[in-house]
Amino acid sequence: MPNRIIKRYRRDRTEISCFLKYSIFSVNVVCWIFGLCILSIGVWALNEKNVFSNISSKIFLQDPAFFGIIFGSIAFVIGFTGCVGSLRENTFLLSLYTWFLIILLIAEIFLGVLVFILKDKGWIKSQATNGLKGFIMHYREDPDQQNLIDWLQSSWECCGIDGPSDWDQNLYFNCTSSILGSREACGVPFSCCKTNTNDIITNKQCGYDVRKEGFNLEVSKIVYEKGCIQTGEELMEENLIMISTIFILILFFQILGIVFSQNLRQDILAQKAKWK
Repeated sequence: MPNRIIKRYRRDRTEISCFLKYSIFSVNVVCWIFGLCILSIGVWALNEKNVFSNISSKIFLQDPAFFGIIFGSIAFVIGFTGCVGSLRENTFLLSLYTWFLIILLIAEIFLGVLVFILKDKGWIKSQATNGLKGFIMHYREDPDQQNLIDWLQSSWECCGIDGPSDWDQNLYFNCTSSILGSREACGVPFSCCKTNTNDIITNKQCGYDVRKEGFNLEVSKIVYEKGCIQTGEELMEENLIMISTIFILILFFQILGIVFSQNLRQDILAQKAKWK
């Protein structure tokens, strides 16, 4: 019998790496959903406070929910372009995704250098002081700002900007407000109080009258006397290595995302070239 000639057909393998494709997709689908949640919460919070009816006011720009909307929008757009671009193998969306990451990378490096340059010139401290001053003044008017400063004071174990006396800038805690019948006059919020780990219920009245002349108890044993600006500076110095490491890791993963997206884009173009 004549020898049978067996033809082996080489399988046409795709140029597109499944690892790159689904790595970009899986990371960005999480980013997309996370950004959408933050954006939705921010819009809902502002809508509940009727801030959209007075968008031109400074309160809108000082509201924590506003920054949540900005952060959520950025995460949503980047996640959307990366997720859909990789899944649909769309070179335009992948290019857009790459440019978003590059712009964000440049902005983060610029801000990092700016903070490093200005950290000893008082500019950052003055901006933080002005921000906390606004939070103290609107403490009872905005629940988001109230929750934020309560969390800050209780977690950092501080009180006010430079000390408890800064709460005199608030209408309710001002010592002259006792004339108007404010029970919180010459006091501080409960978040300034030193808590006991065994306490089950938070004492909301622990800061009453602590700044009033002739207060019977020792104030230093009841409330924190150190300001949040000084505490923040000390925490930054103590955790400088960890903060720098996290910052470098964020930049590294962004650069990795740029490299992955560009490699996937080249794979798609190479695959398209085989079809011509």
